[in-house]
Amino acid sequence: MSLQIHVEDHNSSILRLSLDGRLDTTTANDLDKSIHNSLTPDTQTVILNLQNLNFISSAGLRVLAKVRKTMKSREGKVYFINLTPQVQKVFDIVKAVPLSEVFVSTQELDAYLTAMQAEVGGESN
Repeated sequence: MSLQIHVEDHNSSILRLSLDGRLDTTTANDLDKSIHNSLTPDTQTVILNLQNLNFISSAGLRVLAKVRKTMKSREGKVYFINLTPQVQKVFDIVKAVPLSEVFVSTQELDAYLTAMQAEVGGESN
């Protein structure tokens, strides 16, 4: 099975992608290129919806680590939402990403981001 990469939303600061299929040695480079080509200088947040990702290999984990490193260098963030149980298990075993970057749903992430923005807004008053 291949990997389908869908750009769900892309505005000046947020890139939302959904992945469908397998992220492995055959498809990892496709994801890397897709993200690299979609990032703009203004992109500060990358959100990866993994609801339909049914497999991830070490090559896939490397791409995700690279994206996190790229965004960290920009002082940006990467968030992962809707992990399938098998992908969640891989993330847990290899401690691929901090728990603060993994959310059960879009709504949970949106609530977190709203709270963070309110916190920052409160500090500037």
